[in-house]
Amino acid sequence: MSQMTAVEITAPGAPDVLQVTTRPRPRAGHGQVVIALAYAGVNRPDALQRAGLYNAPVGASDLPGLEGAGIIAEVGAGVTEWAVGDEVCALLPGGGYAEFAATSAHHCLPVPRGLSLKQASCLPETYFTVYSNVFQRGALQAGEKFLVHGGSSGIGTTAIQLAHLFGARVFATAGSEAKCQACKDLGAERAMNYRNEVFEDVLKPYGGMNLILDMVGGSYIQRNLKALADDGRLVQIAFLQGPKVELNLVQMMTRRLMLTGSTLRPQSDLAKAKIAQALYDEVWPHLAAGRIAPIFDSTFPLVEARQAHAHMEASQHIGKIVLEI
Repeated sequence: MSQMTAVEITAPGAPDVLQVTTRPRPRAGHGQVVIALAYAGVNRPDALQRAGLYNAPVGASDLPGLEGAGIIAEVGAGVTEWAVGDEVCALLPGGGYAEFAATSAHHCLPVPRGLSLKQASCLPETYFTVYSNVFQRGALQAGEKFLVHGGSSGIGTTAIQLAHLFGARVFATAGSEAKCQACKDLGAERAMNYRNEVFEDVLKPYGGMNLILDMVGGSYIQRNLKALADDGRLVQIAFLQGPKVELNLVQMMTRRLMLTGSTLRPQSDLAKAKIAQALYDEVWPHLAAGRIAPIFDSTFPLVEARQAHAHMEASQHIGKIVLEI
């Protein structure tokens, strides 16, 4: 098979710019594998790329899709750890909205025991992002207080489960009572409906957060600083309200606060390979044991990718949205 079905971005815009097309099947370069995808995760960066706000890295596929799971169909030169026929889930540089995708062999992980390909397809993007930002960059420790905004999202449900698993006290914000309940069911000690609760006021009796994971930005940044305990850390991974804000940095200095953040996609292959190894060592055994699991919202056929994007941007979902290839 030299051709494949894919979904491409025809122009920057709304979900209807996603169109089904036929593309040449990718080939495995040195150190790469090609995966015959069964499922692909749908993530906010896909929508940002579609809107023209998040360009693919040089050399990456222009097709959206940053994670998926399936069966290895081809291995490139230099690959020794995988063979044709292996079931894997993988972080992708792009190209997930297609029947086949190429990625670094070091960015693949085995499907955890007991999980389906569908479940595994939505692990890489969220687990790579959460683990690297919360535990590596944010240095969350057992017993510390941790706040995640957007607790019912794919990132949020992952962050709540992992932080709770590793012994932190977890707090979350979400946009409805049902979403708040979902956060509590996953291990959040307190979940706040941001539509009618002021999270920094609610958290004041708890003495401040040691770590906050934020994807909102905008006005939340100053509010997050207020909600942090002395020596607290704020990790920024997205800016749904915008990246620019005026800050009074005096409290950052006097209270010894740390502001940091990262994006996953532009990082080097080596950096992402190191995250993959850490996940395999520290997190994959807990997935295999059933202590944590991806939370699903809905599944759409690949040809209905535009409907999947519209559903995600309506912000009514709880957990992950996936495409069935």
